[in-house]
Amino acid sequence: MRKIYLVPNFVTTANMFAGFYSILASIQSDFGTASWAILVAAVFDMLDGRIARLAKATSQFGVEYDSLSDLISFGVAPAILLYQWSLAPFGRLGWAAAFLFLACGALRLARFNVTTASLPKGYFQGLPIPMAAGVVATLIIFLQELGWSAEQSGGIVALTLILASLMVSTLRFPSFKELNWRSHASFGYLAVGVLAMILIAIRPEVTLFLVLGAYVLLSLGWNLIRFFVGSASRQGHAEPVAGQKEK
Repeated sequence: MRKIYLVPNFVTTANMFAGFYSILASIQSDFGTASWAILVAAVFDMLDGRIARLAKATSQFGVEYDSLSDLISFGVAPAILLYQWSLAPFGRLGWAAAFLFLACGALRLARFNVTTASLPKGYFQGLPIPMAAGVVATLIIFLQELGWSAEQSGGIVALTLILASLMVSTLRFPSFKELNWRSHASFGYLAVGVLAMILIAIRPEVTLFLVLGAYVLLSLGWNLIRFFVGSASRQGHAEPVAGQKEK
């Protein structure tokens, strides 16, 4: 067996531990703690790959281990959190919706593993599973901060189904991996990033959900614009051909 790199895999283990802790908190109906644990797992998930690349410690073992950890932290943990928090009163519909979130998350991870080498780095195909889990976690924190109850809410069922569908969709979600951080054009992104950090620091319970929600909505809007622009372009190329046939 090839050697296993300690530091990046330890960070991946920390990701999995945070997901496991979220599951325990959900079972005990401590939904705020469960939500924050998922966000902590997301931080470790962002770090492990970067640490591995910086240390030149990438391996196939690390890739597979990371995917298994992600399935626990961003698939199983948010599915149980959703069920315990709001979906349980719906009976079969509730657990079916929670399972669909988990299953679509697993499919999203599997598709990412087999297509990541062939797809452009500038976007993700389908909503990334950590982002879907982040929307769930920040929504719960957001509603608790405002004192709103979502128990037995049909809106949460709809949101669960929407997030599951977005994960297995072919819609494009920007990854920001191909931004040229040395160019002058990226200064605007820096300003937006600094502003977002300030707002998150002031009131993270509210701002985190707004940031993630804005990312998903703006990405959907971007896909809609691409669809209409592509349709108009195809029609424009087809019209001269039709005109020639009429002569």
